[in-house]
Amino acid sequence: MPAASRRRMSRAQRGRWTLTIVLALCSLTVVVPLYVTLSMAFKTTTQAVDGNAFSLPGPWSLDGFAQAWTLTNFPRSFAVSVGIAALSVAGTIILSALAAFAISRNWDRRLFRWSFFYLLAAMFLPFPVVALSQVSLSGVVHLDNPVGVAILHIMFQLSFSVMLFTAFLRSIPTELEESARIDGASTGQVFWRLIFPLLAPMSATVGIFAFLASWNDYMMPALIISNPAMQTLPVLQQMFQTQFSNNYNVSFASYLMAMAPSIVVYLFAQRWVMSGLTQGAIK
Repeated sequence: MPAASRRRMSRAQRGRWTLTIVLALCSLTVVVPLYVTLSMAFKTTTQAVDGNAFSLPGPWSLDGFAQAWTLTNFPRSFAVSVGIAALSVAGTIILSALAAFAISRNWDRRLFRWSFFYLLAAMFLPFPVVALSQVSLSGVVHLDNPVGVAILHIMFQLSFSVMLFTAFLRSIPTELEESARIDGASTGQVFWRLIFPLLAPMSATVGIFAFLASWNDYMMPALIISNPAMQTLPVLQQMFQTQFSNNYNVSFASYLMAMAPSIVVYLFAQRWVMSGLTQGAIK
């Protein structure tokens, strides 16, 4: 083998090892906090305050989970969070897909192009900027409840989701729709029977982003929902930073129970997330 080729292979191998080391170090930022969360959640109160967060529980205890279950009224707050997340995911997928379909298939019309740019501009408008007006309006129209939070989640996820769906729709040949119209299909039938099933990979991508944003949101439910009994898990877990600040095992057990659904959902849908993003980037 020529010397130049050996040098190039050596440089490539060094580059791969360097990248592997960097990725391994970056993974520690996730693995270490997760390990601490798991170990602290299964400790007793005495073990949790001994100053050694990295030690394994001895003995293992479920007391933290039992106390967190009672203190946060976990079944009710979990049901509220699931309901908000489910409405947010369903509404985001359906409305974004409909809007993206209309925009992508009428791109030559100025109104649809401007609508798309308007939605893109809305991505740079975070909730804290309009929080005061949203709180006031939700109270006026009696949406200061979980349903109002779900509607706001849909609205704030719409811009990013429409952008993803629009990019994906441009990779779907319009000849498929034309053949369906020749067979007598209406616009609604073309979308629901032909286009929407083809959007399954991107729907999974949009759904996982919408779920994570809704499930982990703290500010919007805290400001919008007026009934403390109908609050979500992230809001109720705020108590562990004040009143129960010394019960670290209870705090971490509650965080772990709240994290579990999002981890399960991501593991279930992650194979579609990358496929949806890569297919949407074809054109």
